[in-house]
Amino acid sequence: MPRTRTNPARSARVGDVALWAALAATTGYGFRDAATASWTMDLFLPLAVLGVAVPWSRRRPAAAVVLVNGLCVMGLADSATPGNAHVLSLAVLSCLLGARVASARRPLLVLAGCAAVDLATCAVLRAPPVWWFYALSVLPAALLLPWLAGRHRRGRRQLVREGWRLARGLEERQHLVAEQARLTERAEIATDMHDSLGHSLSLVALRAGALELSPDLTDRDRSDLADLRGTIADAVEQLRATVAVLQDPPGRDGSAGLPVNDTVEDLLSRAVASGVPVRWEQREASPPLSSLVERGMYRVVQEALTNATKHAPDCPISVRIIHESDRTRVSVVNAFPPTGLPARTSVGPERGAGRGLIGLHERVTVLGGSLRTGPDHGRFHVTAVLPHRATARTGMSAPAPGTVTAPGTDLPESAERLAHVRSDARRRSVVALVAPVVAAVFFVPSAVYLAWQLTTSVLPPSRFDELNVGRPRAELAPLLPDRTYPYPSDHARSASRPPGARCEFYRSGRDLFDEVDLYRLCWSGSTLLTKDTVPARRL
Repeated sequence: MPRTRTNPARSARVGDVALWAALAATTGYGFRDAATASWTMDLFLPLAVLGVAVPWSRRRPAAAVVLVNGLCVMGLADSATPGNAHVLSLAVLSCLLGARVASARRPLLVLAGCAAVDLATCAVLRAPPVWWFYALSVLPAALLLPWLAGRHRRGRRQLVREGWRLARGLEERQHLVAEQARLTERAEIATDMHDSLGHSLSLVALRAGALELSPDLTDRDRSDLADLRGTIADAVEQLRATVAVLQDPPGRDGSAGLPVNDTVEDLLSRAVASGVPVRWEQREASPPLSSLVERGMYRVVQEALTNATKHAPDCPISVRIIHESDRTRVSVVNAFPPTGLPARTSVGPERGAGRGLIGLHERVTVLGGSLRTGPDHGRFHVTAVLPHRATARTGMSAPAPGTVTAPGTDLPESAERLAHVRSDARRRSVVALVAPVVAAVFFVPSAVYLAWQLTTSVLPPSRFDELNVGRPRAELAPLLPDRTYPYPSDHARSASRPPGARCEFYRSGRDLFDEVDLYRLCWSGSTLLTKDTVPARRL
């Protein structure tokens, strides 16, 4: 059964409606619990603002946070309590801001601006201490902590998406690697055909050339043998051209797909039996060599003999194999033909020239050895030094096909990107844990100081009753608190007082999260002139 694709726009609209309904439910619950509230200002207006802010949270999440913060500012203007249900909406939209905006600079400026507006509102309205405490602790926490949680969630989602993307890329690269392996195997088979079949064809051409000199042949036989030798030479050149097309770039593993099971001794014996003037010697007993080194040594001798029989027929060839403690030195030296055209043995622009030496150099380099070729004192030298264990470069692996390496590094670009995403996710996790601690260090001292001010300015009702008007302050001092209440409301300050009297205010209870009645003591000099109660303004 085919899967039905969901419309992203439709899913977004459904999600926005569900979110608006949840936030509207909390707004309605807060409106129902309010003792006296306005239908227009406390219900319909917030629902309309949420109806605009929720869709904006996708396109303009910062503007959505500013709108809902305005609803919280309306709570600060309330004379009954600063708290309202819009704090939950502010926290939700702040979380969406962190989850939907990648950068941190602009959201932080928006959050700082909202906090500044909240504090400015308290200053303009001369809000009571509880309002200040609410603006300094609850609202910043609703702005900052959800935003950090949203950024953390965004980082985790980005890490998961990057991991799946890299997994898909690796799966595609596996297919490319398999295809490259098949192509490499074909190229290796072609190269081995060149090494083995080209050598054999060269020996056949040499035998045909020797038969041309036989005195028992007729002129027609000699003509046929010359045509045969030319055909073999053309076949060798065509084989070289085919291998040149199929040859893969340098750095390949030349040990794969070698069907040759002969030893160097067998190779040299066949060359001698074919009439090649080769003389060889081996110093020291052959140590145990890895199969890769044995095949490399075989290919060095084979390619050198092939080039010598092709470019310098009938010239003596000297093969020397020296086994040292940790390496083997193979040297093949042949004289130039009497006509002397050493340029043909070097790598040049001539068709097919030098292809075998290039491949041989690549093979020896992969094994960790070295190869030197070239004329010296009228003879052409091929000298290879091979380690007994191919460990110098066989452990090095090239990047997978299609892998892009980051500039200046040895890591693929995909690994660099994944490491960057992981580092960013870890950094966000650390910030999400450290930020609450920093916020607590910043807000807790002010909250403690505010609580200390409120609790040390409390005058219990029993002591208030013991205060007698007309008595001096020195006699009433044991009944008074250590300090006066520094944040009386405007209506308490504006209450009528005796002319010329100096009034002080004390709290009647220790409730830190609600307004309590205030006791006012008015003094004339050091004598208590009046005492009265200023009731708290509760709507």
